[in-house]
Amino acid sequence: MTPAARGEDSCRIDLWLWRARFARTRSVAASMVQRGLIRLTHHGVQTRLDKPSRSVHPGDDLLFAQGGRLITVRVLYLGERRGPPEEARALYATLDAPET
Repeated sequence: MTPAARGEDSCRIDLWLWRARFARTRSVAASMVQRGLIRLTHHGVQTRLDKPSRSVHPGDDLLFAQGGRLITVRVLYLGERRGPPEEARALYATLDAPET
């Protein structure tokens, strides 16, 4: 049964970052969140995430630094597993970098 069929419309941020291949392991993803490196925009309100258990929903925007550059993505799907890179790239859409 898929998450959508079970009525799940959210996912832990550390799990999503791992599934989308922004982190090699869930513990690395959790560390990114705990260090305050992830900003989430949900319903137009931006917050800095502080706990790996925080939820992400389709339509949310994420802003974080990786490889010395800012990355902004929109969550399209939550995913069910950590699949190949092509599957991971289908979970999000890359947005233009914000003006600083």
